[in-house]
Amino acid sequence: MENNLDEFLDVENELNQRWPETKLEPSLERIKALAHVLGDPQTSYPVVQLTGTNGKTSTSRMVDALFTRIGLRTGRFTSPHLQLATERISLDNQPISPERYVEVYRDIEPYIAMVDSQSEIRMSKFEVLTGMAYAAFAEAPADVAVVEVGMGGTWDATSIVDAQVAVLTPIGVDHTEYLGNRPEDIAVEKSGIIKPGSVAIIGEQSAEVMKVILTRVAEVDATVARFGSEFGVISRAVAVGGQMITLQGLSGVYEDIFLPLHGEHQAANAAIALAAVEAFFGAGPDRQINIDFVREGFASVITPGRLERVRSAPNVFVDAAHNPHGAAALARALESEFGFRKLVAVVAVMSDKDAEGILAALEPVVQELVITTNSSPRAMDPDVLAGLAVPIFGEDRFEVRPRLVDAIEEAIHLTEDEQSGGGIIVTGSVVTAGEARALFGKEPA
Repeated sequence: MENNLDEFLDVENELNQRWPETKLEPSLERIKALAHVLGDPQTSYPVVQLTGTNGKTSTSRMVDALFTRIGLRTGRFTSPHLQLATERISLDNQPISPERYVEVYRDIEPYIAMVDSQSEIRMSKFEVLTGMAYAAFAEAPADVAVVEVGMGGTWDATSIVDAQVAVLTPIGVDHTEYLGNRPEDIAVEKSGIIKPGSVAIIGEQSAEVMKVILTRVAEVDATVARFGSEFGVISRAVAVGGQMITLQGLSGVYEDIFLPLHGEHQAANAAIALAAVEAFFGAGPDRQINIDFVREGFASVITPGRLERVRSAPNVFVDAAHNPHGAAALARALESEFGFRKLVAVVAVMSDKDAEGILAALEPVVQELVITTNSSPRAMDPDVLAGLAVPIFGEDRFEVRPRLVDAIEEAIHLTEDEQSGGGIIVTGSVVTAGEARALFGKEPA
């Protein structure tokens, strides 16, 4: 196993010499060239593609779980990973092994070199990973691929697929340096995943964003289904370990579904996922999916780092919220589903994110804040984050602990006198959530 892990780390090191995912040049030429020399593997299976500002990975996992329970062989590509890069490429609803990851990379490595030699800009890490995923799915072979965009839509490397179903989760503001500052500008880029003749499954959107999406739908003659109109959440009730939901699908009502995830946003993600799977099979009044498959599929969903409990007494949760929209959804879930007498947030964010927006979204539900950092070179200095926290939390409601492990220990200390009434949320970035999971002994999933 050690040799396998060494080989895996060698591959990761090679990939890390390439442009990181935070840097891109808007062109599909390199990924198209790679796919072409590989025999266009992405055309050998139908695709459900997902974009949006938040909820993509959770929704992707739900779509995958439903397809898997129905009996299809799935390939799933998501990003970024929490702990190990193998999480990004899943087959049969499970991450591929480090050995398989290395095999796939080595198989296509000569073709990557060929594309690099013909372009002024080498392939980026994300472009290579996309090529690896599409090749692995074809070789499996997958019956269907569930593909989450890395950033945006039109120019994202994943978008060389011709998705049969295009899913747009709620769109807010993120990646402003590439996508723009206004949600409607971002929506132009993201709605590019809607291809001619496809079905577009649209999550809850602002009026401005919806107008942009519907313009794209009309341009390419796609079919559209919208959350709150053609499908949605009929009811939800907090339950032990998650929630009980009843969903309005495209083909009928699906009752008494246990979803082992917390928050109204996850119920909405479930409605989107169900509609996407119905659309894939061809929705209609006589095409309702077997309710047992739906219940068993949703009951099996695991979403690491999404309001995930990693310890009890005190309750410690990790969440990958990394923008204000995600932090607001997290805050609503913490307030509505857990009656903590005292909630302490451990927060580390990336320097290119809206840290003030994240802190402002958390402030109403958090009594105390512990500011820290994570191992990423892009992480914001904790003293800088502390300066941003002063006008939001005041000087007496936060502490700084530069090491994540010390920050979590301090949060546990701050909740000790609350016995069962204290809670801790570790959040602010995907890296923070992944490192916290590892500290609590959670395996990549």
